[in-house]
Amino acid sequence: MTDQLKFRWVFSLSAAFVVLNAILCFYEFYWFSLIPFVIVIIYLAFVSVDILLQLIVFCTPFSINLSDQEIRLGLSLPTEPLMIGIMLLFFFKMLYEGKYDIRVLRHPVTIAILLNLIWILITCITSEMPVVSFKFLLARLWFVVCFYFIAVPMFRNKKNIRRFGWLYIIPLLGVIGYTIYNHALLGFREDPAHWVMAPFYNDHTAYGALLAMYFPLVVSYIFNRSYSAPVRILSVLLFAIFSVALILSYTRAAWVSLLVALVLLIIYLLKVRFRTFVIVLGGVGIVLALFWTDVMMKLEKNRQDSSTNLTEHVQSISNISTDASNLERINRWHAAMRMFNERPFFGWGPGTYSFQYAPFQLSTDRTTISTNAGNKGNAHSEYIGPLCESGVIGAVSFIAILICVLWTGSRLYHALPNGDLKITVLAVLLGLVTYMVHGGLNNFLDTDKASVPFWGFIAILVAADVYHKNQTERLPSENPAAE
Repeated sequence: MTDQLKFRWVFSLSAAFVVLNAILCFYEFYWFSLIPFVIVIIYLAFVSVDILLQLIVFCTPFSINLSDQEIRLGLSLPTEPLMIGIMLLFFFKMLYEGKYDIRVLRHPVTIAILLNLIWILITCITSEMPVVSFKFLLARLWFVVCFYFIAVPMFRNKKNIRRFGWLYIIPLLGVIGYTIYNHALLGFREDPAHWVMAPFYNDHTAYGALLAMYFPLVVSYIFNRSYSAPVRILSVLLFAIFSVALILSYTRAAWVSLLVALVLLIIYLLKVRFRTFVIVLGGVGIVLALFWTDVMMKLEKNRQDSSTNLTEHVQSISNISTDASNLERINRWHAAMRMFNERPFFGWGPGTYSFQYAPFQLSTDRTTISTNAGNKGNAHSEYIGPLCESGVIGAVSFIAILICVLWTGSRLYHALPNGDLKITVLAVLLGLVTYMVHGGLNNFLDTDKASVPFWGFIAILVAADVYHKNQTERLPSENPAAE
């Protein structure tokens, strides 16, 4: 009788929904059709956060950002509303249970992330535009909470590490196909390459950055013997597709970031220690500083603009004389440094650069694509942006996260035995390095497209360090954070 009663309730409610939805659709009200999806999402949020997070990863390449120009509120749908809900559930769970894995909390990467978040909170209070800054902080929170603090325990199950990579790559293939198709209709010219990936990615730089970020992971699948032969053959095809997509993206920063990742790969394969690498890198920095004037004079002689010819396009990377894209970046950086000089400690407030930088532009720096409206990007740097928005501590605390990540990844790679996890750690670390390099020329961590893999990759490294470093440890199959 109980089963029959349940069946009758389910049948009655379903029939009532179908009838009511049909009536509402007749009157052109279609939102009611989303009710079943909302119910499923709420159910997953309470029963299996793992699945819901994986759903968000899968939706991220297809997400579309909706912005209200009057109140400057932009959310990516459907991903960010889901992240907000998961973040709130996480906080309620922490308040109710009051526990989280202490090993994760004590990890250097976690400490660096928490210090950075605390300083962002402080500079939100002192911000020139507190509403904008607190919105920035909330966005950073739902990215970090979902794809670091919840993801680290989720990656105790090593199958979830594999899924995380594939769940972004598979839909990204759809975006690649869409982009190349649109580009082909326009003759593969360079100018359309800047926007043919819209509305999924706002321009070719963000698109190229994510292609470069996942490129090492795609390559790792080819050499990962834990995968079957068909999967490794498929990975060769993926490698070819990603290579073509990167070339057609005309994203010079992505090409440079992959070159740096290749150099770093050689260093790791030669088993050079992280300390030695830092010393060499520091030496290069000192030499560059000593001969900076000569370097700048050399660069100013380069007048090769962006071109459909790949060789000329590569040469234009160092053109700071006539290339509008390069000159506009320098204009934004100069404006940011002037803002920093005026407020070096607290900065102007997180997320406020695009609203405040216009008066700091000099007529000698302005280009044909300069604007006072703040509607064409921000500081174009993950390092200079925090410097003017959150002061010197804001920039240093973010760089500290990256240093801890590099140190953790390098130590892990040298400590782990040869196998699946070692290859994955190296690929994830190189993927992060591509973004660190790209971050010198662009900044996308205020978007779900970049933040989901960025914090997720960091979570993979920390999970490998906390849970998987000892290969004999018996690993649970479920994520405690989702229980």
